[in-house]
Amino acid sequence: MATITVRGLDDAVRDKLRVRAAEHGRSMEAEVRQILNDELADRPDDRATLGDLARRLRRETGGVELPIPPRTEEAGFVDFSDHL
Repeated sequence: MATITVRGLDDAVRDKLRVRAAEHGRSMEAEVRQILNDELADRPDDRATLGDLARRLRRETGGVELPIPPRTEEAGFVDFSDHL
């Protein structure tokens, strides 16, 4: 089992944790453990990918129509023979 230390915890948060732990009949350490387990254990990885975010943005905004300019010239040929 891993051990972590949380530094810089606000006093008000610590006090709320102490009250919550007492309400559940647990130590503060056991309460923190329970909170972390409830929030993180056995949950699918719900991090959104870039594609997920792009789809959500398109869905929420209706998408964007970008103008496609006409081609004015054909693509040229690139000669890489000098680099071989």
